[in-house]
Amino acid sequence: MNRLAHETSPYLLQHADNPVDWYAWGEEAFARARAEDKPILLSVGYAACHWCHVMAHESFEDPATAQLMNEHFVNVKVDREERPDVDSIYMDAVVAFNRGHGGWPMTVFLTPDGEPFFGGTYYPPEPRHGMPSFGQVLVALAEAYREQRDAVAQQAAAMVEALRDNARVAPSREPLSDAVFAESIAVLRRQFDARWGGFGHAPKFPPASTLAFLGRRGVEDLVAPTLERMAAGGMYDLVGGGFHRYSVDERWLVPHFEKMLYDNALLIPAYLHAGHDEVVEHTVEYCLRELRLDDGGFASAQDADTDGVEGLTYSWTPAELVAAIGPGRDELLQPFEHGRYVLRGELTAGERARLLEIRSQRPQPLRDDKAIAGWNGLMLAALAEAGRRLDRHDWVHAGSELAAFLLGPLSAEDGRLHRTWRDGAAKGTGYLEDYAHVAHGLYELHVATGDLRWLRESRRLALLAIDLFADDEHGGFFLTPADGEALVARQKDLDDNPTPSGNSMLAFVLLRLARIWGDGELERRAVGVLRLVRDLIPRAPSAFGWALCALDLHLSPPRELAIIGSPSDEVARRALAELDANAVVAFGPDDEIPLLAGKGFVGGKPAVYACERFACQAPFT
Repeated sequence: MNRLAHETSPYLLQHADNPVDWYAWGEEAFARARAEDKPILLSVGYAACHWCHVMAHESFEDPATAQLMNEHFVNVKVDREERPDVDSIYMDAVVAFNRGHGGWPMTVFLTPDGEPFFGGTYYPPEPRHGMPSFGQVLVALAEAYREQRDAVAQQAAAMVEALRDNARVAPSREPLSDAVFAESIAVLRRQFDARWGGFGHAPKFPPASTLAFLGRRGVEDLVAPTLERMAAGGMYDLVGGGFHRYSVDERWLVPHFEKMLYDNALLIPAYLHAGHDEVVEHTVEYCLRELRLDDGGFASAQDADTDGVEGLTYSWTPAELVAAIGPGRDELLQPFEHGRYVLRGELTAGERARLLEIRSQRPQPLRDDKAIAGWNGLMLAALAEAGRRLDRHDWVHAGSELAAFLLGPLSAEDGRLHRTWRDGAAKGTGYLEDYAHVAHGLYELHVATGDLRWLRESRRLALLAIDLFADDEHGGFFLTPADGEALVARQKDLDDNPTPSGNSMLAFVLLRLARIWGDGELERRAVGVLRLVRDLIPRAPSAFGWALCALDLHLSPPRELAIIGSPSDEVARRALAELDANAVVAFGPDDEIPLLAGKGFVGGKPAVYACERFACQAPFT
C-alpha cells in the first residue's frame, strides 16, 4: 500500500495499492519535488469516473509504467470533489493547452512550484487514434524538463499569468436589462435540438440551470420537449429512478452510468416546476434509498462500473427481461453493448417493482459515500421544495435532518463549513459553492417549514461567504477563502455547468435575502456578480443558466410575502400555491426581521401580507 492508504477519499483509496509512489496534495510532495528537482505529475479524477478507472487499470496498476512515473516524477493524486480549487486551476490550464478540451482523468505536469507546463486528459497505454501512449508522454516530458528547462519555465510562467488573468475580469459597463434575456434565448433557440431536445450534439448533459432559466421566462417550447425526452429512459433510470450523468448519444439513450447527487438534486426542481410529479417522486425515492447516509447527509455518487464493467448493474439481456416480467415487452430493449440492453418506454408500477427487486440482488456499483457540503445544499433545496409542493412531509422531514447534518457534523465550531464528511470525520475548508448552495437550501427549508432558524442560518452563511470570498476590487467572489491555501492563482468560478457556480448561486441567495431584510448592500454584492458575467452570457448562455435566473430575479418587480403563521395554515397554503418564481417569503411573527416587523395575527388568525419594497397591502386571512 502507498501513502493514499491513509486518506478518506474513496477515489484516493482506489489507488492505494498502485505500484505508483503516490502522494496526496500537500507540502510533502512539493518539498520532495524541490529537493530532488523533479517535475510533479498531477492526476485528478473522481470515484465514479469510468475513464479514470480505465487509465488506472491500464497505466497506474502497470509496474513498468509506475516505474517510469516513480523514476522521473513526484506523483500526486487529487480527488476533484475534495479539492475543487486545485481541479479548477489545472483544468483551466489543460483546456488552454488542448484548445478547449478538458475532462477527467486529468493529467497535468507541474514545476516544483506548482506551475503547469503541459497537460491532457486520458492517455492510452499504446499509441492510438493519433494519441501518443502514456509512456511516450512520460519520457518526452521528463526529457524536456531535464534538457529544455528554460522553455519549460517560460511556458509555465505564461500559463500562470493567463490563469491569474482569468480572475481579473472587469465588470461590464453595459446595462443589466431584459435585452440579455432576448439575446440569450435567441442563441439557445439556434442550439436547440428540435428532434431530441436539449442543446447541441452528443454527448449530452442534462442542462438543469438552463432549463431553470427558460422555465422562469416561460419558454416552454424548449423546456417541455427536453424534459420529456430526457425522462424517456436510458439516461433516466426507469427501474430505480434518478438520472445517470450524461448520454453518449443525442437521444438521451445510452448513458455514462455514474449517478451524481448534484444532477439529481438539480433535476428534481426542473421536473417539479413542469408538473412531472412521477419523475420527481421516483428521483427523490432513488436519492433517499441509494444515496442517503445514516446521519442524514447524502453520498456524492454511484460508480459507472460494476466489477469493472460499465453499466453491468443497470443493463439487461432479452432473456433476463422475459424472466422478470414475461414475454411481449421487447420494445423496451435498446441496444447497449456486449449483448446487453438499456430500457426505454413505459413500465407499469408492478414491472418497475419486479425489475428493481431483481436488480437489487445483482452486484452493485461502488458508492462514493463522502458527503459534500455544496451538493447536499442542492439536495436540501430539492427535498424542501418538492416536499412542500407535493405535500410529502416525509421529504421535508428528511430535509430538516439534512440541514441539521450540514450545520452540525459538516460545520466547524466557529460556524464555518467543511467541504466533506466521511466515516465520522469532516475534512477540508468549505468553498464558495458550499456556502452558496447550503444557504440556498436553508432558505427553501424555511419556506417549507416556517422555522425561522433556517432563514437566520441562511443569512448567517451568506454574510460569512461575503467575509471569506468577496473581491472588493473587481466584484464577485473567489472560489477559495481569503485565509485558504495559496495556490498559483486564486480563481473565480463563473460557469454554471454542471452545477450553478458559487457566484451565481450566492448572487441569487443575496437578492432574496436583500428583499427580506431590506439590505441594499446585499443587493449591491449580488449585482457585482451579474456585472462580471453580463458580457459573457449572450455568447454562451448555456454556460450561465443560473446567472440568468439571478438576473431575472434582480430585474423582476420586488414581491415579498410576509406570512404570519405556519405553512400548514390554509391561507399560507393558498398563498404558496400561487407563488411567483421571483417572490420571496418569510414566516413570522418576528420583529427582528425587517419584512416581518410589526406584522402579526389578524383577529387571532394566520395572515398573509403581500408587499412590494416593504409597501404592504392590507393582510388577508
